[in-house]
Amino acid sequence: MSDTINWNDFSKIDMRVGTVVAVFNFPEARNPSYKLHVDFGEEIGLKKTSAQITDKYKKEELIGQQVIAVINFPKKQIANFMSECLILGAVESSSVVLIQPQMEVPNGLKIS
Repeated sequence: MSDTINWNDFSKIDMRVGTVVAVFNFPEARNPSYKLHVDFGEEIGLKKTSAQITDKYKKEELIGQQVIAVINFPKKQIANFMSECLILGAVESSSVVLIQPQMEVPNGLKIS
């Protein structure tokens, strides 16, 4: 169990729904990963990220899938790639299952 946070801490996290529009192999990453381009709608636009999800997802299956991501982290250099958001998933050991809305919603919709 981690430390308890207060409402103010939680309210700083900007989680949004986006749609995966492109997926690329990422052979330079330390662990097997994909590079993803995610569309967060007109207001936020396209953001890039990497995800260690190669064991459960094929690239072509990810195109058009909606995901939930934290979009207000600072950019992070991963090998030769700049990650601009963090896609959320349930993690068991090194396996990740993406967290997704149960039905399609507008890109950029805020999670609260």
